[in-house]
Amino acid sequence: MNKVTVVGAGFVGATVAQYIADKDLADVVIVDVIDGVPQGKSLDLMEAAPVVNGHDRKLVGANDYAATKNSDIVVITAGIARKPGMTRDDLLKINAEIVQKVATEAIKHSPDAIFITVTNPLDVMTYLTWKTTKLPSSRVIGMAGVLDSARFQSFIGMETGYSVEDTKAMVLGGHGDLMVPLPRFSSVNGVPITELMSPERIEALCKRTRNGGAEIVELLKTGSAYYAPGASVALMVESILKDKNRLLPCAVLADGEYGLKDVYIGLPAVLGRDGLKKIVELKLHDDEMAALKASATSIRENIDAMNRLLVPAKA
Repeated sequence: MNKVTVVGAGFVGATVAQYIADKDLADVVIVDVIDGVPQGKSLDLMEAAPVVNGHDRKLVGANDYAATKNSDIVVITAGIARKPGMTRDDLLKINAEIVQKVATEAIKHSPDAIFITVTNPLDVMTYLTWKTTKLPSSRVIGMAGVLDSARFQSFIGMETGYSVEDTKAMVLGGHGDLMVPLPRFSSVNGVPITELMSPERIEALCKRTRNGGAEIVELLKTGSAYYAPGASVALMVESILKDKNRLLPCAVLADGEYGLKDVYIGLPAVLGRDGLKKIVELKLHDDEMAALKASATSIRENIDAMNRLLVPAKA
């Protein structure tokens, strides 16, 4: 029986648990520091099962990590959103301390797990999870490329009027303003979008994709996206647990691919039962490669900033 732990019972974490259970992928343990919240949300999700599809998955809420023992996958969503008056360094330090603690505790109980990081800044937090758990990089993966590509796909569907079922898109790079949408590798049922709309409209959709998260934050006023992020995590979990070998853009550790080294960044990744199976190298044009390297430089700068701010965890 597959088992997935989701750390963080906020909107993203609870939605991850919902999609995983609804897809009948695994039993789920939701962990959070607030007493009652993971227990309440888990119970609510269990009570939804007869209405949704009658799955018999067990969902458990907990405030400690004992219940997470022997998880196949650990999803880290715990962290805070940036608040008024808070600097980027403040956010980086707080979330790094949270992720470091979560990874330290989770790995004790599930040493064979695959870790999926969702907490922002995502690429940096994935790097920190890798360093903290000391796992092979194939077993530590960041989520955001699936989400960014899904947003690009949605915008293509809205623009063309064609079904998103036929729409495929590829977005690489870091999860932020310097992400790299790739129109050449995006299509509707095999037809490149460059054949379906003008360069100006394509650039407009690329810009909207880069600002996809901020657009939702601005609309919500208090909070950020959780439906699409939750669904994106569940898609990755499904590919891993079912050994589907899906080719998905994910934050993975580059080891020479695309001329990059020792940095977690969104690249085309094949996900299966053992985690990352392969990084696929696309033949990028010079401008696309330059954009990807600029994104990597930004991530490295944030990693350096985190290392300056973060006190090493005690053994």
